[in-house]
Amino acid sequence: MGTDGGSASARLLLEQATTLNLQTGNLLNWGRLRKKCPASPSEEIRDCIQKTLNEWSLKISPDLNQEKPEVLECNVAQAMEKINPEEREELKVSAKLFIVRSNSSSVRDAVNMACSALGVAQLDSVIIAPPPIEDGINLSLEYLQPYWQELENLVQNEKIVAIGTSDLDKTLLEQLYLWAQVKPSSNQVNLASCCVMPPDLTAFAKEFDIQLLTHNDPKELLCEASFQEALQESIQNSQALEWTPLWLLRYSVIVKSRGIIKYKGYILQAKRNLSS
Repeated sequence: MGTDGGSASARLLLEQATTLNLQTGNLLNWGRLRKKCPASPSEEIRDCIQKTLNEWSLKISPDLNQEKPEVLECNVAQAMEKINPEEREELKVSAKLFIVRSNSSSVRDAVNMACSALGVAQLDSVIIAPPPIEDGINLSLEYLQPYWQELENLVQNEKIVAIGTSDLDKTLLEQLYLWAQVKPSSNQVNLASCCVMPPDLTAFAKEFDIQLLTHNDPKELLCEASFQEALQESIQNSQALEWTPLWLLRYSVIVKSRGIIKYKGYILQAKRNLSS
């Protein structure tokens, strides 16, 4: 928990700002975020958010309090690490984007922020998780199209090399493939809900050279309630502050020749509920 002074300054800034951009930096080089036992993806992201907020509140610049910016950049300086340009060709930079509550323009914002954070011109691959939909409504191609079009634009602008999907069944993956100008290169399957790859999905992916990957991310990696709890645990007397996460991006940088992760981190954007 931060000091009273740090928390008070952080709370004042959060009361004035409308947008919060939070970056964890490279988790592999930040010992305070390491756990002895592997955490679930949801536990890991909540832990990262809470401790990043806490560290940030301890080191707020007095100048920042005077400026009262509308957009707060929340990060821990010692954890931020850009990729060495001389090593770029040896590395594969991948990301998975989770839309929490936003629109398709978030795709562009998230990719641009990831490139800036890592100091690269483009990401090698981006997988998008299906945006949340209301209960009782089935995910459809029409719902996915605006998000996929944003990814296609980023491919055409050379900000991304390859794009993929997550948790699409054979029918929806086929619909997306036939409609899309830039075809999905991969589709993630959650083996927690499906112990064996569905044969029809496997056959379709093989025919059209789509890589099937596995993952263990929950359907809702970061919900509004979880983010609010992390905020309240990190910033004292912040109970009245209502913030909603818009999107969350998880990135990893792998050394191609050795298959080891060199960088891992999260970036998220949140908006303050001005009606609260």
